[in-house]
Amino acid sequence: MTRMTSSARPLLNRRLAEFGTTIFAEMSALALSTGAINLGQGFPDTDGPEEVREAAVRALRDGLGNQYPPGPGVPELRTAVAAHQRRRYGLSYDPDTEVLVTAGATEAIAASLLALLEPGDEVIALEPYYDSYAACIAMAGGRRVPVTLRPHEDSFRLDLDELRDAVTDRTRLLLINTPHNPTGTVLTREELAAIAELAVERDLLVVTDEVYEHLVFDEAEHVPLATFPGMRERTVTIGSAGKTFSFTGWKVGWVTAAPELVTAVRSAKQYLTYVASGPFQYAVAEALALPESYFTAFRDDMLVKRNLLAAGLEEAGFRVFRPSGTYFVTTDIRPLGETDGFAFCRALPERAGVVAIPNAVFYDHREQGAPFVRFAFCKRTEVLEEAAARLKTPTA
Repeated sequence: MTRMTSSARPLLNRRLAEFGTTIFAEMSALALSTGAINLGQGFPDTDGPEEVREAAVRALRDGLGNQYPPGPGVPELRTAVAAHQRRRYGLSYDPDTEVLVTAGATEAIAASLLALLEPGDEVIALEPYYDSYAACIAMAGGRRVPVTLRPHEDSFRLDLDELRDAVTDRTRLLLINTPHNPTGTVLTREELAAIAELAVERDLLVVTDEVYEHLVFDEAEHVPLATFPGMRERTVTIGSAGKTFSFTGWKVGWVTAAPELVTAVRSAKQYLTYVASGPFQYAVAEALALPESYFTAFRDDMLVKRNLLAAGLEEAGFRVFRPSGTYFVTTDIRPLGETDGFAFCRALPERAGVVAIPNAVFYDHREQGAPFVRFAFCKRTEVLEEAAARLKTPTA
């Protein structure tokens, strides 16, 4: 017998009512149905280092992580994360009390916001923002307040006065993403110093998504916000293995923060996945200890691919914002006589055999993002060359 439900109340929690199927699922389905090259979703089409993959196989065979790993993460990975932060940035964290392993950066973001927000708290996020930010803020009962990065010459820039004006007595937290997805902006040392001063002045917590920390190009540098005066004790820093080592399916992320912040985040995290990715944690611990030559070669390879795709997009008539970080290129479609990114991306697989993502999905102010479209360049060189060729000769 079928159980009837009341039509007076929707089944989906009203906090999530505005969030349907993600644009990534929609566009990936289009890629499959049309045979188009998928430059929409940000995952590599090749695996990462063989020695890291073999470390995971070895952990499986040796019985490491096949049962529940420790709630905070395996000691080897927590120690490796702490060593990475100290070696690269001079940040000292206690592996036992100041590092927490999560099921990817997405869970780290969710657990941080669920732990640190009360209903009605305001969260300032840089717009456009990764789509899970909005959903996680909503699930925590918070209110998102977007501050928009706007095109300036060949990049997207933050207006620090606008950021300062967005802070109210109800602001609890700043959600900062640098290197920034989808625009590729890397916040400068001066911009980060101003954000730090604002956070200290207004006594704000900060969650920083730094998953693309190893993908910065040209003259840009990645500087963790936690390195600035007064920030270590109020900043939750989020990192991830997926983007750096090209094993996005392993879902291994982490949080570094002061003990009281880690304790709070762990309190929420334990009721989400509890634990995850046991054998992969041991492999990522080894990956973080790879020589600097790996990280340099990884960045250099992605720089070549950035330049290849950016040049192809420019030849096809797009206005291209060459990113200073991440593995995404944002373009402006108005030189092509287009203004609606949604319509453009939904038609592009049939017209050119390529899938992209409309940036408007990452905006509260949809009109601000309407003409911008994002392409991923974390693909094999021959795939990017074929995509560029297709974009230069689309069908009518």
